[in-house]
Amino acid sequence: MTDPTTIADQATYDRAVAHFARQRIALPTFAELATPSTIPAARRAGLAGVDADAADARNLFRVHWYNDAARTGIADVPAHVVLPEALTGVASPIVVALGDRFPMIGAHKVLPAYACLVSRLVAGQFDPTHHRALWPSTGNYCRGGVAISRIVDCHGVAILPAGMSDERFQWLERWVLAPSDIIRTPGTESNVREIYDACDALARDPANIILNQFNEFANYLAHYAVSGRAFAHVFETVQAVDPALRLAAFVSATGSAGTLAAGDWLKERHGTKIVAVEALECPTMLYNGFGEHNIQGIGDKHIPYIQNVTNTDVAVAVSDRASDQLFVLFNDPAGLAELRTRGVSEAVLAALPHFGLSSICNIVAAIKTAKTLGLGAQDAILTVATDGAAMYASEKPKAIAKHFGGSFGAARASETFDRHLAGASTEHVLVTGEVERNRIFNLGYFTWVEQRGVALADFEARRDQAFWRGLHRLLPAWDEMIAAFNRRTGAA
Repeated sequence: MTDPTTIADQATYDRAVAHFARQRIALPTFAELATPSTIPAARRAGLAGVDADAADARNLFRVHWYNDAARTGIADVPAHVVLPEALTGVASPIVVALGDRFPMIGAHKVLPAYACLVSRLVAGQFDPTHHRALWPSTGNYCRGGVAISRIVDCHGVAILPAGMSDERFQWLERWVLAPSDIIRTPGTESNVREIYDACDALARDPANIILNQFNEFANYLAHYAVSGRAFAHVFETVQAVDPALRLAAFVSATGSAGTLAAGDWLKERHGTKIVAVEALECPTMLYNGFGEHNIQGIGDKHIPYIQNVTNTDVAVAVSDRASDQLFVLFNDPAGLAELRTRGVSEAVLAALPHFGLSSICNIVAAIKTAKTLGLGAQDAILTVATDGAAMYASEKPKAIAKHFGGSFGAARASETFDRHLAGASTEHVLVTGEVERNRIFNLGYFTWVEQRGVALADFEARRDQAFWRGLHRLLPAWDEMIAAFNRRTGAA
């Protein structure tokens, strides 16, 4: 295996340096994205007049959790909301970090996209003047990849299921260089194998570089160091108001499993339990199951290679019936009126547009976790809203037609609240011991060894926590390589 901290091909590296020098593009380090206050003051000042949604390479320095509400400056604390018992039905405060302040795509997946590309750029594995960056995804990661590709002036290609939300495709159509750069694969959210098959065909062309979020350890490491640190800061800010709080659990849908890496950071520092979430309609971890679902952003039917399975404490399944119906509740006047009658504050209501489908799934899973573990008022649960409602406007009428017979009013709103919030149950929750962790880990064999050709020894190495701790050495090494690359380009 190529050492990711050495230059694999000097000629490729030199062409990348020349390209970035011509474009005058500087690259942020992982340390700067983890603590944006360390970005040089002149560079931060230069961002003030840059549109956060523009195809401008300076937006690389906004690929972090600390963007302020206007997305022009740096906030003291990452954006978050604390959900009260009036909404969740549990005494445990559920703290939700908001991902829709990230630039260009309004979702946190632009962070792993940057990490996966930059780690290859500085190692001489990607030539922006020749290679095409292929971004296999179930939605937001490929948008992040296309955005990063566009602003550094290389060719990005999105590969995603045809059944994803209209808004994802509309965004891609505005950002790709050509319509053929959007490759629609069969199926919907859980059809990840079909994405891999498309990548295999495209990889026959050596100009195509597959940046697969499901097995790129840069995805894991970016979330471990950048998201983990940001989430710890969010919790510690909440804890400062109530010093008796402890961070009992971190809840995240699996997806590519990158975001779950933040749980490793939190467990090391706060003893936090890590809760992995999947769709009940495709219960891979819980029941070795399969199926199709609409919780967009959490592909299933396999265990991602970068998922640190043996560090997981709880597995939870949430039905897309819950996320679909709560999305309507949170975004319909009748639903907001019902929430007001339940005592939900205007401040919390104002935060609901920050919750997309997978965000709502995470919140329901947090409620189920609190009930299963018997958590109380001093046991905070931290979760993440990976994107906001803006990416799913087309899903609301579909959900009303599918779940509510075409109309949604006060009675339906009350039923939805009672069923999916107040009535969230402890069904389909598994507290994992060694046997269950190893069972879930072993499921990955069929994808990664039998289908993808990973060496058995490499696959097995990931069972040991020493493997994951060993990855951490890459972060300072990559930061040194990024700094050296910037010096070579003159953009530093």
